Amino acid sequence: MTSPARPPLRRDTRNRVIAGVCSGIARRYGLSVNGLRLAFVLSCILPGPQFIAYLLLWVLIPADTRY
Repeated sequence: MTSPARPPLRRDTRNRVIAGVCSGIARRYGLSVNGLRLAFVLSCILPGPQFIAYLLLWVLIPADTRY
């Protein structure tokens, strides 16, 4: 039995708020886009490198050019 193929990890350029990182991750792993965005915003309240990680993902994850 094989699992269904997941889409590749790409930034979603159509369903984005800033760079499409959260929407791309949510699409790849089958998560709620708004839930992931809310979790990221809430995590920015805590100390840590969340904002730097977002910027790195923005640079490292390629944009989805299928649209």
